[in-house]
Amino acid sequence: MERNHYDQLNEQHVRPEHNLILKGRKQLEITGVKHVESFDNEEFLLETVMGFLAIRGQHLKMKNLSVERGIVLINGKIIDLVYLDDHEGDKAKGFFSKLFK
Repeated sequence: MERNHYDQLNEQHVRPEHNLILKGRKQLEITGVKHVESFDNEEFLLETVMGFLAIRGQHLKMKNLSVERGIVLINGKIIDLVYLDDHEGDKAKGFFSKLFK
């Protein structure tokens, strides 16, 4: 049985998708963002529906933020992306706080 468009939209509201689209290491689109913890021109720390995500690079700028839709667009030179598992909680959060100082 084929699912209709309405069912697909409903499912997305129940469980938001989390995707990363990296274009030429210069533009990164992230969906499923719950909260932007911190950011500057060298690093971003985002809370996503799949855990914390740290992005490091050079000349990073947030070009677009849609909190309602959970979308963040970052431009600059992307050097690395690191996920932090949910089950580590505050311990892991503290690790990234130290890392990004």
